[in-house]
Amino acid sequence: MTTIQDIADKLGISKGTVSKALNDAPDISETLQKQILETAVELGYTRLRRYKNSARKLCILVEENNIQYKEPHHFAYDIVMGFRQMAEPAGFEVEIVPVSEESQRSSSYEVFMLQNDYAGSFILGFSLNDPWMKDFETSRTPAVLYDNQIRGNPSTAYIGIDNDEGMDLAVGHLKDLGHEKIGYLSSALESHIMQVRYNAFFQALRRHGLNDDPALAGCSFFMYECMEQHLPRLLDMGVTAIVCGQDTIANAALVQCQQLGYKLPRDLSIVGFDDLPISPYTSPPLTTIRQDRINIGKCGYYAAISLLNGVSIGTILLHAQLIVRGSTEILSSK
Repeated sequence: MTTIQDIADKLGISKGTVSKALNDAPDISETLQKQILETAVELGYTRLRRYKNSARKLCILVEENNIQYKEPHHFAYDIVMGFRQMAEPAGFEVEIVPVSEESQRSSSYEVFMLQNDYAGSFILGFSLNDPWMKDFETSRTPAVLYDNQIRGNPSTAYIGIDNDEGMDLAVGHLKDLGHEKIGYLSSALESHIMQVRYNAFFQALRRHGLNDDPALAGCSFFMYECMEQHLPRLLDMGVTAIVCGQDTIANAALVQCQQLGYKLPRDLSIVGFDDLPISPYTSPPLTTIRQDRINIGKCGYYAAISLLNGVSIGTILLHAQLIVRGSTEILSSK
């Protein structure tokens, strides 16, 4: 297995210099430290440190432009809390690290982890275009990804809820209320989870024997396009209910439909996804699919500690839960 001496020999420098760089000594230049860290990663030194190092540090890496976590009403707040509730009593120091595309491009994932002495990470809010998503395909430092999946790398795990189950619950609920023409609104399909939910929606339609015309879906990166283009188009198609890939879109649809003169839920039933803290307080209160975010965070820790101990966890999916509120009702015979 790779040693500090191996790194020193590779670079033609002293063992002491390598040790200083690995321990972030101030008398090592940034350029030399970067070269040493990259060489250490290249030679597989991170794998050795995972077992040898006495430091017990984990990080939660949050894509700062994609997900909020700092306040109790933020979506990822409970996920972070659940992870910390398990990790900190077990003796781990947990650091929450906001990252951006720019910071990811400045160094590789493994170099970042080695430089900061993190044993493993919990990844929140990454899109498919984030630079480190490519790094996760070959990294050897444990990474647990929420709502993202890396195939073929035993050092990564995927945590989330069963979105197929969630969409089946949403569509089944609407069918039981008499709705047979159901539309779908979503943000752009640039993330793994939005693609999963989109596919799960149409699979649910087919399972329930309903029309699965692709035109029943409207997806856009911009909220105004969903509300001003796709929503009116679905209404013109005669849909009597709409499932939304996120509660934020569902709430916007509630407001927009009311502005268009619709009486909800008499004229149109709407179902969200996630059960954000705002969902009970929309007008009308939003029927939605709940994610147990505290337990998602706890499962993130379980997966991370499993990977650290050589247990190659692949996927952990929690059950989805249908929360029925006032935005859905039996289809009227008007």
